[in-house]
Amino acid sequence: MARADRLLRLLSTLRRLPQPVTAARLAEEMGVSERTLYRDIDGLRAGGALIDGAAGLGYTLTEDPALPPQMFTRIEVEALVLGLAQVRQMGDGALATAAEAALAKIIATLPERVQRHATHAVSRSHSFVRRPPSPPQSAVIRQACWNEQACRIGFTDVKGVESERVIWPLGIVYIDGALVCLAWCRLRQDFRRFDLARVTEVVPLAESFRPRRVGLLREYVARIRALGADLGP
Repeated sequence: MARADRLLRLLSTLRRLPQPVTAARLAEEMGVSERTLYRDIDGLRAGGALIDGAAGLGYTLTEDPALPPQMFTRIEVEALVLGLAQVRQMGDGALATAAEAALAKIIATLPERVQRHATHAVSRSHSFVRRPPSPPQSAVIRQACWNEQACRIGFTDVKGVESERVIWPLGIVYIDGALVCLAWCRLRQDFRRFDLARVTEVVPLAESFRPRRVGLLREYVARIRALGADLGP
């Protein structure tokens, strides 16, 4: 493999693997010796890529201006177009607008040949069933997830019983027919799922649970997978 191609592949590998990633792991992924890997890291840095770390500590790609748009293959561009098209069909106006803007920005950075791939992608997404608008409280929940901010919610269960909970919102799952908030419930001291269509009120609180969101979300997903369940309501 030509060195230029190998450097582009190394950039892609650095972006894909959990960071910091050791030289040994990178060398294994690349199929080269660690000595060659060190030289390639130096080559990327000389080309403008900002890579933190050193031998024995692992490497973290903090910025990659050297990554050219040609790194997107035709099938990768098609996957982007298809995925963003599905986002536009979710019934969430804010996400639909963001998807349109993201696609326009991506296409604008592509060379003309790859732009044509995006414009005339083979795979398309269409739904004959119009999804209902996203519940208005989903935007508040989404922001609280990013802020790692506790919320007090009003909730009506499947039996029509109303209750009030304080939750740590961890994430939102878009599934067929429902929009579900994954959360840590302070009342139950356990993970719970709340159908946002049944959430009647959301009040962000001053309480922060930073920086526990990512760890709790990973634990929740691992528990569900261990049980062989899904993320549905």
